[in-house]
Amino acid sequence: MLDTRPVRTAAKRILTIPHNKRALATAIALEWDHLVSAQQALKQHYIPLTSLTSRALDLQVADAQGNTRIREEIIKMMMRYLSTDTLLCWAPEKNLHDPTGGTGTSGTQSLESLRDRQIAIAEPIIGFLKTHIFPGVDIEPILDEDSIMPKSQPQMTLEIIRGWLHGLPAFELAALERNVLATKSLLIAVRLLVEWSEEFSTMRPDNGEGQSKRFGISQAADACSVEVTWQTDSWGEVDDTHDVDKEDLARQLGSSILLVS
Repeated sequence: MLDTRPVRTAAKRILTIPHNKRALATAIALEWDHLVSAQQALKQHYIPLTSLTSRALDLQVADAQGNTRIREEIIKMMMRYLSTDTLLCWAPEKNLHDPTGGTGTSGTQSLESLRDRQIAIAEPIIGFLKTHIFPGVDIEPILDEDSIMPKSQPQMTLEIIRGWLHGLPAFELAALERNVLATKSLLIAVRLLVEWSEEFSTMRPDNGEGQSKRFGISQAADACSVEVTWQTDSWGEVDDTHDVDKEDLARQLGSSILLVS
């Protein structure tokens, strides 16, 4: 509550948290405790958990009323992101402008290329999705080694993924929407969602290596920022830009985990 008034969703309903999501409720309360004015409550970046939960609750009510418009709009947007998915857009094999690309000045082979690093990070995520979430589905790279024109995924792949999205509960779909917008990748967003949502707890393999090995915020952030990391490792970061972007990305991904876990 703010000034004795209940917090409401975007659709003017009272924000009511499910009883099994106590961590989420506590985090939202802390979010409001840190506000210094009512005006800050009007800006979503001050209350990311409140705005995300509001989105999920309004979607849940719309689903219950048989109103599929919001759900269809979300799915349509996410399928567009799949067509240029960050995880599948790999750099050309040879790039003369890479500081470590091609052959070094000494005539020896240079270090790992950007494309190699992208593939190394993408393949485990794609392998997990093809094994546990979309069995038998072909997920192909969007760019050829010497092309900048994206290729479409097979039609069956699109249909299966779209059908899976339609079956998501409201809270999971809202969390996935935020993750897709944050990472520019539907596949990374799905991987993170499945790792933390209670809806998919039976799908997670037990690797016996403890919680530190789970696919979490840092892994998702690394996967969607390979090219930026590659460039900043070579040329350095821009103060108050790259560092702020990293923290904002972690904030958004963390809010989605709290929503579904």
